Amino acid sequence: MDIATALIGFTVAAAVLTVTQGLYTALVLRTAVVEGNRRAMSAGAGIVTGVLVWGVLAAVGVGALLAISTAGRFLLQTCGGLYLLWLGSQMLRSALRAGDDEVCTPPVNGKADTSAIASASLRWFKRGLLTNLFNPKVGAFYVSFLPQFIPHGTNPIMFSVLLAGIHAVLGLTWFVILTIAGGPLSRILRRPTAVRALDGVTGAVLICLGIRFLLDRQA
Repeated sequence: MDIATALIGFTVAAAVLTVTQGLYTALVLRTAVVEGNRRAMSAGAGIVTGVLVWGVLAAVGVGALLAISTAGRFLLQTCGGLYLLWLGSQMLRSALRAGDDEVCTPPVNGKADTSAIASASLRWFKRGLLTNLFNPKVGAFYVSFLPQFIPHGTNPIMFSVLLAGIHAVLGLTWFVILTIAGGPLSRILRRPTAVRALDGVTGAVLICLGIRFLLDRQA
């Protein structure tokens, strides 16, 4: 396999994987609809940062170590499952809060508001990053999938990082599309009743995924 064939093949495969990752799609789309574009893209940036971290770990062999280490994989899946349960429960708690039926409006500009916006963006970046890093399936994907697209004669570490960068760019592009698509919906779904319903559905999905992670770990 030459370099051009490897790059094209990986790009196609990574693009399919990107758009079929329901967990990340749901997280970013929900954030775009409910909390705005900036926070949604912060979550997306956290996710793609996790992709780059996994790519580097796989390149230097840490990912392979986790793949063959029963204790390491067990710990990672446990943390991932518990984190998704926590994140989902936070959204369910938000969904169950009482509120009026007025339309949610973004905060006005100001120094305090700017600080609050930056803090919220950082919080969503961390959520996106941890959601990705605690997903053992991403690590398994990089350990088993990446080596198939590394041509002979290339530096495996540098080429693995290059492929991870391509995957990150594809992910960021997909999240931009989701954020733009969520814009028109946000005008309809920013009423507290709609927000609570969306948080309830997303929270339930995250909890189900967390339980699945824990059951897979036991298996």
